[in-house]
Amino acid sequence: MAAEEPGADSGETTHDVQPRNPWTALPWLVRTAVLWSACLVVIVAGLYLLGRIALLLAPLAIALAATIFLTALLDPVLLRLRRLRVPAALAALLTVLLLLGILVGVGALVWNLTASQFDQLSQELTQGVDRSRDFVTSTLPVTDAQLDRLISQARDGLSGSSPDPVSGARTATEVFGSALLALVLLFFLLKDGRSMWHWVLSRMTGPNRAVVAEAGRGGWQTLGAYSRGTMLIAAIDAIGIGLALVVLRVPLALPLALITFLGGFVPIIGATVAGAVAVLVALAANGPTTALLTLAAVIAVQQIEGNLLEPLVMKRQVRLHPAVILVAVTAGTLIAGIAGAFVSVPITAVLWRIIDTVQRHRATATLAVPAAPAG
Repeated sequence: MAAEEPGADSGETTHDVQPRNPWTALPWLVRTAVLWSACLVVIVAGLYLLGRIALLLAPLAIALAATIFLTALLDPVLLRLRRLRVPAALAALLTVLLLLGILVGVGALVWNLTASQFDQLSQELTQGVDRSRDFVTSTLPVTDAQLDRLISQARDGLSGSSPDPVSGARTATEVFGSALLALVLLFFLLKDGRSMWHWVLSRMTGPNRAVVAEAGRGGWQTLGAYSRGTMLIAAIDAIGIGLALVVLRVPLALPLALITFLGGFVPIIGATVAGAVAVLVALAANGPTTALLTLAAVIAVQQIEGNLLEPLVMKRQVRLHPAVILVAVTAGTLIAGIAGAFVSVPITAVLWRIIDTVQRHRATATLAVPAAPAG
């Protein structure tokens, strides 16, 4: 008689009981949320670390950002000189000298025309703020003491401590050193930038080389389009608002146009601040009617710029949603102040173009893989 299997007499079949994985026991929605949260924490931590490093090396970071921005802006000039068979070193030197000539010439012209008017501009702004305060206290349930306290707190927060001569001298030295370093790096990037990029690509093998090449090309095109488009749009805004101020006979039209041009390099926030300054000066100089007309002109110019000029100049490859721009400008300002506000949007646009290029390349590669035969 055959031996009975253990447990056969009980009529029960034994099964191996495997311990259940706690991770798989979680609902799929919870697992997805945990994974995305972990990725977000890693990304934010990496960006924060990079921001802290950039703050520690602020002069170098500003010089590098200015160099890359100017290189993308001046690259078409260099290419035109190279097509005329100008040697690379001479073409780069001529491009840098052209930039210096434009900056020095425009700076000297603007200084001669507006230097004597900035004191008057400060007085007009003070008068405009006073008239705005009178309007607020007369129409809203806010007393003069409460409003003065709010204004004093905001002024103290903006001004900070009293200026330190040593700190001011150090800041001036750092600015001069950053500008000099940016010019030297600009020359070398214009001269050898493409060969440097080809050297980087030559060190890569496999399919990653094509992805990096396409992503780098797309990011560089985006930065160039952004730099040239931003300068053109800022100039158009300055001319439009400046002409409106001249027609309305608002004083200090040229300094206000200059502020509008500089504000154009900080999307949304810069234009809003520049428009508010123009309205305050118009209110102080010519009263509420001219201020309202100035406000209407500023809004009209900005609407034409945002809905007509920007889509034509920037193209779709550079355009970002206004919410993304606001978040980027705010984050850049919090991390690196005014310099961060200037560079946050181009960095975001370039990163988005690189990520989009990589995703499209991977999607194309996935579709190109033939399906395995059945059976």
